[in-house]
Order: sequence, then structure tokens, then C-alpha cells
Amino acid sequence: MEEQTLTDGTVWLDRPGTDDIDAVVEACQDPAIAEWVTIPWPYVRADAEEFIGTTVAEGWAGSSPVWAIRTAERGRLIGTIGLGTRPHDQTAAEIGFWLAPEHRARGIISRSVALTCDFGFDPAGMGLVRIQWRAFVGNRASAAVARKSGFRYEGLARLGGVQRGIRRDFWVAARLNTDRPGPADGWPAEV
Repeated sequence: MEEQTLTDGTVWLDRPGTDDIDAVVEACQDPAIAEWVTIPWPYVRADAEEFIGTTVAEGWAGSSPVWAIRTAERGRLIGTIGLGTRPHDQTAAEIGFWLAPEHRARGIISRSVALTCDFGFDPAGMGLVRIQWRAFVGNRASAAVARKSGFRYEGLARLGGVQRGIRRDFWVAARLNTDRPGPADGWPAEV
């Protein structure tokens, strides 16, 4: 896939590189990221090197782009967001994201999700039909972003995911290319 930089003038999304390794390591020391994201724990420099050198590189070489989230063009990485596809279905992807704690609750992730979904659904981008979101049960901050971004709640996957060898329940929601991007109704109160 050809690299794409996405921006709305407030948030810039571009491919993370080796210059971002220290920022990834620093952010991934946050226990909340470790609680909700399937990263190694404790997170060390070699994990960030593997992420940049393998996950990001293979994602852009295929059709599963990962972007650095920045608040200035060529600014410091403050998070990541990506769209992961499966080899047997290039019309659907799963969105995943994390953000350093000092940048949360400022609308940065919502802006990043909007840019990513716009690119994902655009026929000139990835031409997706469906973008799925999932989060381990209890990750209400991620659920709030998904709901605000137009993802419709689809249910609970009991013991549907594994994190560091432990099976956990997760919530599932999705947006279709025909869904409007504004807040979605129908989410259970407990989510």
C-alpha cells in the first residue's frame, strides 16, 4: 500500500518510523495502555523496535496501515491508530488505537478515528465496506470514542480475546460505509 498522510489541520497521521521508537516506549509504560491493548508487558525498547520494524512495515507493505498520531506536522508521536485487514477479505478491517495519557480527553482520538475511517471507506483509499472496533470489557473510554464516531454496538464476545495468555470478554461494534459518522444510538448503558 502506498503511504498516506492524513490530516484535518489539528491532527496529523503518518507512518511511524525509527525516530518514533523512544516515544512509543515512553507511552507504552502507561498501565492503562497495558490493560486495554495487547502489547507485551513490561514494554521495552525491543518491543517498540519490533513494532516499527515488523508490524508497521508489514502493514504498509500489505493492506493494514498503521499511523503515528501527531498534533503537528512531523511532531512527536503521541499515539498510534491502524486498520488491520485479513488476507481473505480486503473489504473489511479492524480499527485499533492508543494515545499517551497526557493527550487524552482532548478529542485527538476522535479526530484520528474520523480521518482513518474516511480513508478506509474512500474508494480512492482502501474502499472498505466494514470497519470493526472491539475492546476488552471495561474499556469505556474506547467505547465512548467508538460510539461518538458512529460505530454501532453489535454485542459481547464472551472470552473472545486473549491478552498475555488470559482469555477475556470483549465488546464489538462496527461502522459500514453506508453508516453516518455521527454518534450512534443503541449502545447498552453499561458499555
